[in-house]
This record gives sequence, C-alpha cells and structure tokens, in this order.
Amino acid sequence: MSEPEKFTVLVTGGAGYVGAVLVPKLLAEGHTVRVLDTYWFGDDVLGAVSGHPRLTEIKGDMRDRATLEKAVTGCTAVIHLACISNDPSFEMDPTLGKSINYDAFIPLVQLSKATGVKRFIYASSSSVYGIKEEEQVTEDLPLLPLTDYSKYKAMCEDVLAAAREPGFTCLTLRPATVCGYSPRLRLDLSVNILTNLAVNKGEITVFGGSQYRPNLHIQDMTDLYCQTLKWPAEKIDGKVFNAGWQNMTIAGIAEAVKAEVGPHVKIVTSKTDDLRSYRVSSEKIKRELGWEPRHSVPDAVRELVAAFKAGKVPDSLTAPRYFNIKTMNAWLSAQKKVA
Repeated sequence: MSEPEKFTVLVTGGAGYVGAVLVPKLLAEGHTVRVLDTYWFGDDVLGAVSGHPRLTEIKGDMRDRATLEKAVTGCTAVIHLACISNDPSFEMDPTLGKSINYDAFIPLVQLSKATGVKRFIYASSSSVYGIKEEEQVTEDLPLLPLTDYSKYKAMCEDVLAAAREPGFTCLTLRPATVCGYSPRLRLDLSVNILTNLAVNKGEITVFGGSQYRPNLHIQDMTDLYCQTLKWPAEKIDGKVFNAGWQNMTIAGIAEAVKAEVGPHVKIVTSKTDDLRSYRVSSEKIKRELGWEPRHSVPDAVRELVAAFKAGKVPDSLTAPRYFNIKTMNAWLSAQKKVA
C-alpha cells in the first residue's frame, strides 16, 4: 500500500481553537503547513511547534488579497477554518462578520484554484440546518439558517460547490459544537462553559436544560481534518458530511460535568424563552467513509479538569482571551480608537 500523499497545507485560522490542536497533528503526519491568522488570541498558541522546519506562520488578515495570495501560492491543500465564529460575535459587527466569513471566502476559493490547490476542505457548521423537528438531522434535509452567521456559512457551501472541477477536490464538513482542551482555549462553548463553572465556582447555571446540542471532541474534529487529506479524492469530492457524535441536552451535559468534577457541584436551573434544540446525525460519514469519533463528552470534561488543576487556564472566569465575544469587543474598541 502506497504512502498517503504529503501536502503543503494552508490552514486559515490555524491559531484558533481547533487550529491550535490541528496544526501540530498535520506536522506530525509529515505535511508542510502554513498558518494564516490574525493571532487575536495570542502569538504563542502554536508555541509547541514554533520554529518547526515545515511550519510557516503568517500573521495577517485574509481579507487582504496580497496577504492571501502569498499564503496560498505553492499550497496543494487548504483547510479553511478562519471565521468570526458563533452568532453573538457575528452580531456585534455584521459588516465585519460578512467581510470575513463570506466576502473573503470567494477570493480564497478563486486563488486556490488558480495557484494549483488540489484539495479544499471547508469547515461549515451544523447550524446551517436551523431548527429541525427530526431527531436525525441528515445532510439531505433543506438548509434553513436562522442567523446571519449560519446564512453565510451556507452561502459559502454554494460558492465552493460551484467552483468544483476536475483536479480541484472540494469537501464540506458541518461540525457539531466542539469541546475539550486546546492551547487556544474557548470557554464559550457549552461543554467547556459548564466545566469551567463547575471547577471554578462549584455551581452550574442551566438555562432551560431540555435543549439538545450536538457535540464533538476536539481530538476527533482534528483527526477528521487530518483524515480528509488521506481519503481518495473520488470518495470526498463534492461531498457534504455532518461531523458530530453525542446529541445531549444541556441538562444532560451539566449532569455529565458534575459526574466528572464531583458531587459537590450544584446545578441551578433557570427558565429561558430560548428552547431551540439542535441535533445532527453523522451516519452518512460513518457509512461512506467509515469515520467514527472515539472521544466522548466526559473525556473532554476530564481533560479540561486536568488543565484547570495544572494551572494551564489562569483567570478562566474573567480573561477575555477565552471568550470570543470579549476578545472581539476589545478589538473593535481598539479599532475605533485608531479611527
């Protein structure tokens, strides 16, 4: 059996929550990696691999065409993670959100094709489905995005689908909500939020609790991105796959967190008007590609607890760097002062 091809991979957003775990894995698998990122969340998140001979870090904005062209030229694969991620962050400045999440995506795809990229992996979102009554939300259901964030994610899927041609393999993944520890940690995602509160306050507040959320461990998410560079092009070209595992209620997540952190944790339930539930089925990717997650929500909680205890997450309740909306708010304030 021949060795899988080694790519020169551009990872946009490679210094983000998922990228900080993915980039070292790509290097370990023998790929050459370029990271294009604004490094909003710190210059040191890739410290474990900084200076690696097959790693190039480009601190820049993908909306700048010259920067984008420099980053993508010579690459043979793109894993596109960069975006203003989640609804609240997007809604803080919808014009900025659209400029990054949608407007910049079009030249990225065009330049990728023009410069010889052979494989383009796009991180969409399971939020593109909107709210569905079906218990098994599959890839063939219509997309009904409820927010601008999810609407532009869906529109990018269409842009990529239209760009497909022989030699330019395109794959769209719709990930569930990612959880677990990363050197660029997010504590504004459901499993991570509740674990932070349980460990550092001893009390979890659950708003509602009956709402379902699809979850995926960050190790499985990043393993999947690595695997997308190994499958034969004909197996993935033009395909769309959900990527998730455990659909759990918020109350169920809280109980799972309590079970890992300890019986002293108090769970307080508050009423909410927002009872939106999201579920996804990942049977298609299992059936067609044989891919299955190997890590659970409790695994993610255990890793986070270990990181808190080891002192890897200082000021976890207050530091803006763990919360996208706080970091973005600080960035927008700085931009206004400059203007």
